Amino acid sequence: MKQTDTYLEDFQHFMALRLKASTDFVEGRFEALKNISAESAPATIFPPSGICIEGAESVNSFNEKGADAFLPGAKNRFEVMHQDADAHLAYWTGIQRSTVKMKGKDDEVEFNLRITEIFRKVNNEWKLIHRHADPLKE
Repeated sequence: MKQTDTYLEDFQHFMALRLKASTDFVEGRFEALKNISAESAPATIFPPSGICIEGAESVNSFNEKGADAFLPGAKNRFEVMHQDADAHLAYWTGIQRSTVKMKGKDDEVEFNLRITEIFRKVNNEWKLIHRHADPLKE
């Protein structure tokens, strides 16, 4: 096996943790996402609302507040279109499909988002440094 295959295999294993962190988030729990998020620069998020947030503290604060809008009972999955990794950086791009329960809403809400996420290795762990999410037009 080539070394680049080993990096990708490692990242693919990590993606199971990433999906769990995403599902926890859309069920109102921030801790798993916090554990895989950058704690220092660079860190950015471009959420579906169209704003841009920069800086690890600001990104993590934004995500913590965002998780608070959700309730348990979500269905959440990633449709990975492509992904790759080397020793220092990794990414995936695709679609996130979620059906969620939100505070203040009686009916479930469906989100279909186009996603690009970039990760870097910090102390031998993948950390999310950038997320771009916007609505998918079917």
